[in-house]
Amino acid sequence: MNAAGRGGATPRLHIAGHWVEPAHGYYEVLNPADGSVVALAPEASVDQVHQAAAAAREAFEGWSRTAPEERAAILDRAADLLQRDAGALALLARAETGATTATARGMQVAVGVGRFRRYARGALEPVERGLPPQVTPAGPMGRAQVTGALEVRQPVGVVSCITSYNNPWANPAGKVAPALAMGNTVVVKPAPQDPLSVCKMVAALARAGAPPGVVNLVTGRSAALGEAAVDSADVDMVSFTGSTEVGCRIAQVCGRGMKRQLMELGGKGAALVFEDADLDAAVRGIGTTFSFYSGQICTAPTRVLAHRSVHDALVERLGGYAGSLKVGDPADPATVVGPVISAAHRDRIESYVELGRKEGARVLVGGARPVVGDGRGSYVAPTLLVDCTAQMRVVREEIFGPVVVVVPFEDEEEGVALANDSEYGLIDYVWSGDVARAFRVARRLRAGGVGVNTVGRNMEAPFGGFKRSGVGRDVGSHALLAYSETQSIVWPG
Repeated sequence: MNAAGRGGATPRLHIAGHWVEPAHGYYEVLNPADGSVVALAPEASVDQVHQAAAAAREAFEGWSRTAPEERAAILDRAADLLQRDAGALALLARAETGATTATARGMQVAVGVGRFRRYARGALEPVERGLPPQVTPAGPMGRAQVTGALEVRQPVGVVSCITSYNNPWANPAGKVAPALAMGNTVVVKPAPQDPLSVCKMVAALARAGAPPGVVNLVTGRSAALGEAAVDSADVDMVSFTGSTEVGCRIAQVCGRGMKRQLMELGGKGAALVFEDADLDAAVRGIGTTFSFYSGQICTAPTRVLAHRSVHDALVERLGGYAGSLKVGDPADPATVVGPVISAAHRDRIESYVELGRKEGARVLVGGARPVVGDGRGSYVAPTLLVDCTAQMRVVREEIFGPVVVVVPFEDEEEGVALANDSEYGLIDYVWSGDVARAFRVARRLRAGGVGVNTVGRNMEAPFGGFKRSGVGRDVGSHALLAYSETQSIVWPG
């Protein structure tokens, strides 16, 4: 395939308002469904990352002082442009991520557009709050007086937005849009596996009127690029979505420079299924792990804790659900489970399934590589591991694929203890017909979010993790808080 590929003209870096040739040429972005080349992506240099951060620094003063209405208008115009091209953008997202057509259209591009709309409104949310006056009696500091106070939210400055591969629309839009709405400038560094969609997003912002240097884009495969986007002296905040291991390394660098952080890291969500649960509803919810993004989602309930009285029935239904899912070409409307992002990630997932066997788990469904088309795609069969114990690595470590493990429990106390026995704490789930118990258990779980009889999300609710699942909260107005600093202004009454 030529350099234009399916994504249109060959993308370039975007620095200080200019489309710039990459210092190290281009690399191939591969379609995980068949191994074909989707298009070429730019390979930036470390110097170009530093140039992007410097451009963002230079643009910050002007952008942070623009009227909120101007920032809102630019975000809305960008959303209009993306919505206009949504069909072509969904095809591009499908090609570079392996998502099914429905997922690429509805959960990637549409969510990205929706987040630009949401933070166009967010730019208009109040950033000042008057505090009650304080009466200060006479003393060593002077005469008695009444002191007024104002709480003001100010932009942080330059934000490096480093995003994951599992959703190149919702994830970067959820960083860039609220950061810009608050008056920050950004350096965007997308995942190397699927940067083409993010290139389109940045192009829409440029066409929508984002001033030079406000939005900068650098792409490439080298880990040094991400390190430069974190360590640059011009960067004030790092917003990262990815693995806990990488997040820990970023946090160390941020700590040295007192940089602000927003970390959305790994998860190993526990799904507690009690004896009075609606098993069909629980299976449908847990089953999203097998199908949604082919299990490449940190919020997935991959660790099923089943009350012993319903364990066998739940396992039987989960096995039936997993075995019925069609694995295949994401362009086929009948496909439910597409490929994972790469052959390397497929091999990693398969190694975990083999590890589970060695640890004593039984593979009830899946476990063998499916053959789709000519066999060049990166496919993993939905896999259910049973006869698991809490100490197995497949139970404790994030696999990030269409693999679910099941562990039985005897009573509420043991179920809660098993759920909390994890280094992760992103989102857990509780299925029970007793609503009072479900909420009681939810409050005991050490997780940033808990779904009660649902895997649905409220997109205004704060999102983030306990423990090694992250630092900070975003989504809704909480994202505006995340990309701002709080300032106090006081005066004599």
